Amino acid sequence: MSKLSKAINDVLAERERQINKEHYSNEHDDEYKANELLRASVCYADNVVRRGWVHNSSFGPDVYQSEEAPDLWPWDLDFWKPKSPRKDLVRAAALLIAEIERLDRKEAKADAEES
Repeated sequence: MSKLSKAINDVLAERERQINKEHYSNEHDDEYKANELLRASVCYADNVVRRGWVHNSSFGPDVYQSEEAPDLWPWDLDFWKPKSPRKDLVRAAALLIAEIERLDRKEAKADAEES
């Protein structure tokens, strides 16, 4: 088995941070019903696509980080915290993992109820 890349390790560490430091447990994530995790992931990835160039330009990180939350952002505006293009992609990937895990739990629960 090959060693995991830094990118994969960083995504997994971010997911762990979301759970352990931000207290976004599986139970908490399971309460989402309107694609909130997916929407948040898309917002961070889209911010990199649209505004990533700002971070390393003469405008600098402060301008990148001050970008307003997109309309698709599912939560309170205080939770929108762009950092840097790479960190935001790591965060987006971790949120995608959270959404996939949520869907897997939902499917497993439905399967258990059928049996």
